[in-house]
This record gives sequence, C-alpha cells and structure tokens, in this order.
Amino acid sequence: MDFDIDREKIIMEKDNQNIECDILFTFDSEDSNKVYVGYTDNTIASNGRKNIYVSSYDPFNSPSKLEDITDEAELAMIRDVLKEIDSEDSKGMK
Repeated sequence: MDFDIDREKIIMEKDNQNIECDILFTFDSEDSNKVYVGYTDNTIASNGRKNIYVSSYDPFNSPSKLEDITDEAELAMIRDVLKEIDSEDSKGMK
C-alpha cells in the first residue's frame, strides 16, 4: 500500500484495483507504542456510513509501510477511539 502522510492520501488495492483513500486522522498509543492512521475510500457501508480503515505505521521509517492490526487489545482500543471520534463529530453537528 502506498502511503503519503504529507499528501493525506493512501493508495490501497481493493478488488485488484488501486483505490485512492483520504486520510481522516492519525493518533498514537502509549500502550502499544504505535502510531495509527484512519482512512476511507469514501464508499458507504450497509449502515449508511463511510467505510473507515485503520492501520498502524512507523512514522520514523521512510517510506512508511502500513501494518494490519490483528491484536484483540489493539482492536478494542481502536473501536474506543472511533466511538470517541464519532461522539465528538456528533456533538459538532448540533
């Protein structure tokens, strides 16, 4: 996956096609000592919301390589972060 944090774009392969994704946010975790990036291909899920993907990366390696997240504790932490972001977005819309 191509990843350019400065351009705020990620190129991912989906269904054998390269898809340009927009970076939505980044955050780091002291618990995992990792940096995470949330991004979207702007497709809509069955619940009517944008599909959002999250991967980890090392900001000190160039070029940066996105890593899949498979650890259950990390996945739970990411779900909590996404809920917090969603809650903040909902408050801002009122």
